[in-house]
Amino acid sequence: MLLLVLFIAVPLIEIALFIQVGGWLGLWPTLAIVLITAVLGTVLVRQQGLSVLRGLSQRLNALEDPTEALVHGAMILFSGALLLTPGFFTDAVGFSLLVPGVRTAVFGYLRTRVKVQGVHMGGMAAGPGAQPHSAHPQSPAREDVIDADYTDLDQPKGPSGWTRKD
Repeated sequence: MLLLVLFIAVPLIEIALFIQVGGWLGLWPTLAIVLITAVLGTVLVRQQGLSVLRGLSQRLNALEDPTEALVHGAMILFSGALLLTPGFFTDAVGFSLLVPGVRTAVFGYLRTRVKVQGVHMGGMAAGPGAQPHSAHPQSPAREDVIDADYTDLDQPKGPSGWTRKD
């Protein structure tokens, strides 16, 4: 129901703002503002996105919880879509999502509304009732055991057969 209201309300707000701003500034300045915000938004989204990707990479390399960085990345992606959509209201929301403090506040709100049951990262599970993951059901699930298949290849003596001397 909320989505239906948004699909109806946002275009109506945008049309009203276009009429007001277009009547105040005129057609060409209004169109110039729309183009400038799209270009500026693209540049800012790229900068913010690369910054969040670096932070996400660092968190993953340190085996830390990447949730916040992923949510920030999703909000930056959403803000990019809003900034490329022509309109003043969507631009205002899109630019506000590029402010790290606003994203942190939205993440804090979302964190109170979403309950995580468990986390699974690379064979290790965490959370209430989480069971360790094993690649093979018959293998013991221990952290100090690496279950792998391998083939021992001796060094070939002489040509490999793939090359020939002429």
